[in-house]
Formats: sequence, C-alpha cells, structure tokens
Amino acid sequence: MSVGEDERRGTGHPDEPHGGGLAQRLNWLRAGVLGANDGIVSVAAVVVGVAAATSAHSAILTAGLAALVGGAISMALGEYVSVSSQSDSEKALIALEKHELATMPEEEFDELVGIYREKGLSEGTARQVATELTAHDPLRAHLSAELNIDTDDVVSPWHAAIASFAAFTIGGILPFAAVLLIPEPAKIVATFLVVLVALAVTGATAAWIGGAPRLRATARVVVGGAAALGATFAIGSWLDTTGTV
Repeated sequence: MSVGEDERRGTGHPDEPHGGGLAQRLNWLRAGVLGANDGIVSVAAVVVGVAAATSAHSAILTAGLAALVGGAISMALGEYVSVSSQSDSEKALIALEKHELATMPEEEFDELVGIYREKGLSEGTARQVATELTAHDPLRAHLSAELNIDTDDVVSPWHAAIASFAAFTIGGILPFAAVLLIPEPAKIVATFLVVLVALAVTGATAAWIGGAPRLRATARVVVGGAAALGATFAIGSWLDTTGTV
C-alpha cells in the first residue's frame, strides 16, 4: 500500500503530526501549558511570601486574588500581542505572494522550479512537480515551498489569549486555594509540596508536547519553581522578623 493510500485510509503513522491545523493545535497547547505553569509559580510565590510575612487571612486573600486576576489578564494580553505579530506577518506574506502570482506568474513558476532543484530534484522532475502543484493550488504550493506557511493554519491570537487566560487562572487557583484552606502550621510546607507536584505535571506535559526528554524538562520547571518560592518565602520571613509588616 502506498503512502498516499495509507493517508487516505487513515492508516498512516498516528504519532506523526501530519494533520491539518497543526500550528493551531500546538498554539493552544503551548499557550495553555505555559499559562498554567506561570499561574502556579506567580500566584504561589505571592501567597507564600505574604503568608511568611503575616498570618492575616485578609492579607493573603487580597494579595492572592490580585496576583491571580492581574496575572491572568497580563498573560492573555502578552500572548495576544505576541501571536498577533506572528499572525500579521504571515498574512502580509500571503498577500505579497498573491500579488506576485498575479503580476509575475512565470517568474514565480521558475522560482518554484528552482526551489525543488535545490532540494535535489532533476530539472525535469522539478518542473513536473511545480507544474502539477501549480495546477492544483498555486498559492498553497508557493507558500509551502518558499515560506513554509499553510493558509489554513495561520495562528489565531484570540485562541492563544483565551487559552493563556484560562490556563493561568486554573494554575493559579491551585496554590491560592492551598494557602487559604490548609491550616497552620502546615500551610506553607503543604503549599510548597502542592506547587512542586503541579509544576512536575506541567513540566512533563510540556515535554510530551514538544517530544523532549521528560525528566530533564520536569526537573528544570520544578527547580525553577522551588527557587521562586524559596526567594519570596525568605523575603516574607525577613519582613516578619524585622517587624516591617
């Protein structure tokens, strides 16, 4: 059975990312995992630092809520701006390619042939491939060969922003709830443990999405999160000891 027949029958390699809309799906996943990780670390660092400085429930609640809401909005806005820039660039390149195909089709065809020649095809084969792809969909053929862009796979800034906002909120709620609900004297220690376990999960998930070694990626996230919590806890304890708060 040929590769094309495998793909038409849906019996190709299921673990390989050949499906349409790949950039969109990875965009959602990336924004979601990063948002959850940032939510966990950011909110946990704030509430642990405040809890180390004071046991006042109202202070912890206020600081945690401000970190959760402000962080979620900031994360979503930053993701929207970043992905919007990427999306605008892709759309501009698509528009430019449309213009070039409309005004200089012969030059564009020769350029496509040249690209396939550079990939190792003979002159005759390169021209045949370029001819068949141009007959099917010239814009898609040129965007794929020249710019590695798919017109159906342009990333969405709104999708990324929504995913980041939701993920940051979900991630941030975990340490926020832990520091509020767990009683003294185990409050801070238990929150530390909850956060590190959650970070291990997000680190492993991010590695799985990217196909990277899970242990190394997980260790980086956990060590970084522990350092952030340790720093804010130390500052909060120092403020408490000096009587600043």
